[in-house]
Amino acid sequence: MEERAFVALLVISSLIVLAENTDHKNAIEIYSLHVESTVTSRFAHTVITSRLVNKVNESQEAVFEVELPKTAFITNFSMSIDGETYPGTIKEKASAQEQYDIAVSHGQSAGLVKTTGRKLEQFHVSVNVASDSKVTFELIYEELLKRQLGRYELLFKVRPKQLVKHFQIDVHIFEPQGINFLETDSTFMTNELTEALTKVQNETKAHILFKPTIVQQKKSPELEETLLDGDFIIRYDVKRSVSAGDIQIVNGYFVHYFAPNEMPTFPKNVIFVVDQSGSMSGRKIEQTRDALLKILEDLRPEDHFSLITFNSLVTEWKNTLLQATGQNVESAKRYVKTVMARGGTDINNALLTAANTLDKANYAEILQAHSISMIILLTDGQPTVGVQDVEIIQQNIQKAIKGKYVLYCLGFGFDVSYKFLEKMALDNGGIARRIYEDSDSDLQLQSFYQEVATPILKDIEIQYPENSILELTQNSFKLFFDGSEIVVAGRIDNELDVLPVEIQAQSHTSNLIFKEEANVREKEKVFQHQKYIFGNFIERLWAYLTIQQLLEKSISAQEEQQKNMQVARALELSMKYSFVTPLTSMVVTKPDDQQKLQLANKPAESDNEKSRFTGFSGNKLSKSHITKALSFRRPHDESMLRSDRYFLVSQARDYIQRVPKTVFRTVQTTPQLLTNEYPHFLFQLPRQNDVICLNIDGQPQAYINLISDRAKGISVTGKLGRNRNHFVLFEITNLDPHVQLHVSKEGTVLSYGGHTTKLPWKKSASSTIQGLKIAVEKERSLTMSASDNITIKIAFVKSPNRFLGLYFMDTDHFSDKASGLLGQFYFDTHLESNPGASQGEDERVLSVHGQKHRVTRKYKKDYRLESATGTISCWSLYITP
Repeated sequence: MEERAFVALLVISSLIVLAENTDHKNAIEIYSLHVESTVTSRFAHTVITSRLVNKVNESQEAVFEVELPKTAFITNFSMSIDGETYPGTIKEKASAQEQYDIAVSHGQSAGLVKTTGRKLEQFHVSVNVASDSKVTFELIYEELLKRQLGRYELLFKVRPKQLVKHFQIDVHIFEPQGINFLETDSTFMTNELTEALTKVQNETKAHILFKPTIVQQKKSPELEETLLDGDFIIRYDVKRSVSAGDIQIVNGYFVHYFAPNEMPTFPKNVIFVVDQSGSMSGRKIEQTRDALLKILEDLRPEDHFSLITFNSLVTEWKNTLLQATGQNVESAKRYVKTVMARGGTDINNALLTAANTLDKANYAEILQAHSISMIILLTDGQPTVGVQDVEIIQQNIQKAIKGKYVLYCLGFGFDVSYKFLEKMALDNGGIARRIYEDSDSDLQLQSFYQEVATPILKDIEIQYPENSILELTQNSFKLFFDGSEIVVAGRIDNELDVLPVEIQAQSHTSNLIFKEEANVREKEKVFQHQKYIFGNFIERLWAYLTIQQLLEKSISAQEEQQKNMQVARALELSMKYSFVTPLTSMVVTKPDDQQKLQLANKPAESDNEKSRFTGFSGNKLSKSHITKALSFRRPHDESMLRSDRYFLVSQARDYIQRVPKTVFRTVQTTPQLLTNEYPHFLFQLPRQNDVICLNIDGQPQAYINLISDRAKGISVTGKLGRNRNHFVLFEITNLDPHVQLHVSKEGTVLSYGGHTTKLPWKKSASSTIQGLKIAVEKERSLTMSASDNITIKIAFVKSPNRFLGLYFMDTDHFSDKASGLLGQFYFDTHLESNPGASQGEDERVLSVHGQKHRVTRKYKKDYRLESATGTISCWSLYITP
């Protein structure tokens, strides 16, 4: 999982657009740059649109760069040149990487996303623009805002590097709970620029518009240089009047926000475990001392604490925890000032000592009965003394803590293994953070402590009707800190009229129960006819939260099968909702050469760590590395030992021997998850997340009416191939405008107004007719879409045999008049339990207009992933047309 924002500033969007050329100053002119961010109930949807023109008589390279928060998921990117659009395509990561590696081998590619700092990732794409041509870049990303220290913050990092004729940052905020306070700030604002800023706010809405003219952007009237270089910040919080929190509902999905305040703080029992090995020497140990001195001053008198420092040896300030009296704090500060860096790193023994110290204090009844115990580890490197196997260390610490205490792991710099610290923290109820080596490292440490310094609730359980809420996100939390927020989301059964919630928690003084009821119909009315709403935003919020939690659970999963299931589900949701996550990638085909690819991955925090040598990364082992490493033999010629080739292969072998076996197995197939069978159709039940894999027993080369929805003006007919395994042709008719598509393995024929246009699979193309968009991605897919209507997609699958795969998006738009083989499933259809299921079989009953069909959980190949190895867990059904 990504590192969350460390300081009390949550970056929601930031922007840098560069267009420079050494020979022609501003040859590429940015004539329009718009940032539009819609924040609805904490969920932010940001669209960045940049329009450029090449003003010189020769082609130039235009570069589009955007910095976005690490916690955001890119959902879409496209570039349009002279009216032709080239979309980015989100794919399963392994498939995208294989395609990208082929292009890299020809020197034709470049990565798009990389980490640029402690909170940001940089999206980068470039394209060659002909003379007098225009290009439009559009990037969309989404994120759930995280409340820290009592506020949400949006930061736009603005650096266009030239004057922009049409520049604006346009932010709409809609918070049904009410906006408690809202403020703006900027690092580049002048009196002239202040006049370009407007802010309108009422009880629940806010509109912030920053729209400077070229004159206002100038540093001075004589200079063609821009003032826009820095941060534009919006901070706000919401009103909180209901003790059980606030529930919001849209289209069958709900989100529940819970953030109580004005409650007494639990006393803390905290042990600081600080690395003082040789690698911490210099600035690191100085900043660590400075931070500890400030943190010790912030301890409350009722808190208990202790200090453990470690290198090759483990040293305790005291052999127990002491109350944070003025005298004890001063004594600890004197000890901190003596800490020097030298020696090795014995992480295992240091943490075991901390756990044992808490155990002894509990046994001796030194600590208060109602208090919170935590261990905060700070280290900058790998274990080099004592137990050095990270898996054994993780196991030892989990056994010692036994769920009684919370462990937070802080990694200082990039020599530390973030994956090691993250798993160890998650195994013990905490989180990991990276401390960046910078002038403010001490402030980063202090800021983290402030986040965990005020626990006000523990053992929080949030309960909803068991049989009426489906696919609930995490609803049990060990601790709640003042100024933060708990967020739970899920899907509501269609028959539920009132959604009750009960929260049980323990405060410092008593056991608490909060109760609330939400009228489903009344809650849904809140979001009707609001321009602040972007689609089914609560459903997307639910998917965003579910993916993050599944990925986090997979890190600490004890069983490999459980981990595989969590990753498979996260991948399935990432593909469905078009999120670029650690499991998916976005491939952008450059229009100047269809073979040139650029790849956008979601960088993990561990990707930033320093490798011991160039060209090899443990989490990116190629098949050639593995093959050579497994057949590794020491060369007889000693001079070969110094060769780069020998070094790489030997290091790969060393890595394979060190890493957990589960990591290496990901290179191989997983028999229980994979199958060679593609279904005829894949579709998702309306307002449900259950996927049906449908196979039909039809006649060879038979035409089948798949769907007809007169209310929506859409019909689709399909033709089976000779062997009946796949479909080889689809006929799509759209009534308004009257467009027909004949889609075959050879390409698409578009008919409109008595004219026909051929769209072969060999190249990307797009056309828009009265709002109806038809787009072909080269040798991959065809998409037909229109606003407020169903999106139809056809995947062109080339392996092992060429065939076409049909699926739909935005299926909630189907009317109850839909008919046909597939149309029948889009209303009055639901899954039921199957009491008569065979032992050991995962079976359900699919009710379709009252007719019952037995379905079985299977793993099938997913043509929607456009990957030969992509699989999906689905309910398998066979029917005869």
